[in-house]
Amino acid sequence: MVHIVIDLEMNPVSKTFKDVRRFTTDEVIEFGAVKLDENYKQIDEFQCYVRPQYGEITKHITKLTNITQEMVADKPTFPEAFQNFMDWIGTWDMTLYSWSNSDINQLKDECAFKMPKYDIARLERQWKDLQKAFDDRLGLHSSLALKHAIGAMNRDFEGMQHSALADAANTAAILSLLQDDEEFFRVMQPVIDLLRPKQLSQSIGDLFPELSKLKFD
Repeated sequence: MVHIVIDLEMNPVSKTFKDVRRFTTDEVIEFGAVKLDENYKQIDEFQCYVRPQYGEITKHITKLTNITQEMVADKPTFPEAFQNFMDWIGTWDMTLYSWSNSDINQLKDECAFKMPKYDIARLERQWKDLQKAFDDRLGLHSSLALKHAIGAMNRDFEGMQHSALADAANTAAILSLLQDDEEFFRVMQPVIDLLRPKQLSQSIGDLFPELSKLKFD
């Protein structure tokens, strides 16, 4: 059994392609993933840029991800890149994880439109929402962004946010921590204490500046 943590970066389909936007409003422009063994230790990584077919990369997405149109101009389109990703995984004895379900939803939409013969349902059955697992373990009723979850672990975000490979690697660190209940609750105890009503000795802002604007129930 291997564990695959994946992150995707997307670019919006140009509004000039109204027919395409009926099926998918975004296109994947980067795959990033790490592969973990049965002990949740990283053994490999995968990164691939993808050339969008329905519009060039927008200025907003370049600012967010640092991915430019020039960087993807000679890269494979989605069907080839997705197949390369599946070849890299190399087995169906796996579980896939992402931070929220937005990535599997994107793959469902884009595969249905660009690779209609591919059985994406099989992939979906092996997919887990790590954001939900993390929030449920803490007893949160609102979802934490990845950078906030890393901050709550008292860790620095490694690499650049919105780089698919860096996001996947940071998500994998959370997955690994979730496997050890004792260590998880030791690391997360300051946040757990904040969730206890009438026992707040410090503000969220004092402990975790990144979390200061979030509301906890």
